[in-house]
Amino acid sequence: MKKLLLLMMVLVAGFALAACGPSSYEIAMITDTGDIDDESFNQGTWEGIKAFAKDNDKTHKYYQPAGESTADYLAAIDLAVAGGAKIVITPGFYFEVPIFEAQTTYPDVKFVILDGSPHNGDYNSVVKDNTLSVFFKEEQAGFLAAYATYKEGFDQLGFMGGIAVPAVQRFGIGWVAGAYQAAKDANDTEYAYNPTYYTYLGSFGPSDTTKTTASAWFSQGVEVIHAAAGGAGSSVMAAAQEGTTTANPKWVVGVDSDQSGNSPRVLTSAMKGVGQAAIQALEAFYDEDFPGGETWNLDVNADAVGLPMANSRFATFTQANYTTIFNTLKAGTITVPTTAAELEAFIIALGYDVPAGLSAKIAPEA
Repeated sequence: MKKLLLLMMVLVAGFALAACGPSSYEIAMITDTGDIDDESFNQGTWEGIKAFAKDNDKTHKYYQPAGESTADYLAAIDLAVAGGAKIVITPGFYFEVPIFEAQTTYPDVKFVILDGSPHNGDYNSVVKDNTLSVFFKEEQAGFLAAYATYKEGFDQLGFMGGIAVPAVQRFGIGWVAGAYQAAKDANDTEYAYNPTYYTYLGSFGPSDTTKTTASAWFSQGVEVIHAAAGGAGSSVMAAAQEGTTTANPKWVVGVDSDQSGNSPRVLTSAMKGVGQAAIQALEAFYDEDFPGGETWNLDVNADAVGLPMANSRFATFTQANYTTIFNTLKAGTITVPTTAAELEAFIIALGYDVPAGLSAKIAPEA
């Protein structure tokens, strides 16, 4: 009887351990200011990690910091490493200082930072041999989105960025440049982007204020807003939904990932392949060929930026139209500007006047 009871206890204990899942997770992701279901940067990265882990039978887990300070991010990294992480993937520039410290603290752990490069607060990058820094040419994604939007028949455009960090600025610069290029190709000699409808929200989170501002823009005639603002884009989508009529539809261009499922008012999305970048880094890691010390700058030639044409809601802008402009960028026939000064030169080269105040809106800290 005692042996039978002991056997039952062992079996119960075994089932309990199995129910708890693995005790060690070798792939870790640390979220930034958004949640894992932000339908943008965090979620796109995590979906790439999940896909790789499923296909390769690897344990994986995400960690959400308690706050948004360097100490909070480092504490989450410590927790991930203590939990068995061999490679830690961090999406966003908020991790630049934490990864600078962590790459020294944990020399045997590999780190991947998306949209950032490790530094000690001085912006002098130090990418050690156990770290990979990945950037994207967001300006190309923004350019393609605006070009398609204008060609679809919309020329009253707005841009709402989250925070005026370089990656968000590049989305906006590309957005304006793409509109001017499309206007030039359409022989619209009168086109001018209105700087009134270009702003940074100061946050990547949804808010009533953002919705109110977007609603005001739509009521003033803006037809499409590119919301490069993470979760704040949901507030812009809500405003577009409420402001849409049959005769006067309002649209949103999403960001980072395909946001077509978030709202019927998403026209298209200016995507960058954060999930694919995570997969590429993981493949290299498990092939024992981790590109430590490198900085990747992924663009159209790596199919790392673009539009989800299959899920876009264009009525007249076709896949063939998209392929033509996409290949033009790949060939280098058009170089999309990355700074406010380059954008001014781009606009002038196309034969247009630069709208007063545009550069100040794009780069408010300059």
